[in-house]
Amino acid sequence: MLNNIGLPGLLLIAVVVLVLFGRGKISSLMGEVGKGITAFKRGVKDSTEELENNMDSAKDVSPEAETKEKDKA
Repeated sequence: MLNNIGLPGLLLIAVVVLVLFGRGKISSLMGEVGKGITAFKRGVKDSTEELENNMDSAKDVSPEAETKEKDKA
């Protein structure tokens, strides 16, 4: 069904939406979408950095690490 929508159909939909909602409402809606995307990216970046910090501070408890520590002592 949606595969049959061509460029003229998309233009018609865009014009109808513009008439129904107006230019101001659409621009404010797009601004809110942009803010949401920015907040999502920031959250993903923060959580990735937090995971990396936790991985750096994690102690190695493998048997190989224990034997290396005993050899140093």
